[in-house]
Amino acid sequence: MQIDSELHGDVALVRLAGDAMGGPDGAALLDRLHSLRADGASNVVVDLAGIRHMNSSGLGMLIGALTSVRNAGGDLRLAGLGSRIETLLSVTKLLDVFQTFETADRAVASFE
Repeated sequence: MQIDSELHGDVALVRLAGDAMGGPDGAALLDRLHSLRADGASNVVVDLAGIRHMNSSGLGMLIGALTSVRNAGGDLRLAGLGSRIETLLSVTKLLDVFQTFETADRAVASFE
């Protein structure tokens, strides 16, 4: 999985691409979030538009990221959910846990 990020004030936009399968990818995402927090980002948007496939470990990776950001006093929101990932989040009841937005721009703007 590829992880790219950019700062928009105190909001970090993290774009994921490829397959979200947890494991080393989850550790890499948490490392990136810690780095972004050190750079001044208190809130995070994870853009999933580039994700092709996600398994239960990938969901665990997102939950771990949400927990980490919230424990640091911020919030994490999801954007760019494809129909497969939206269905996966719906079936697992995680749509009730995450705030989701159609686009990354809308998600970033929701923090203003």
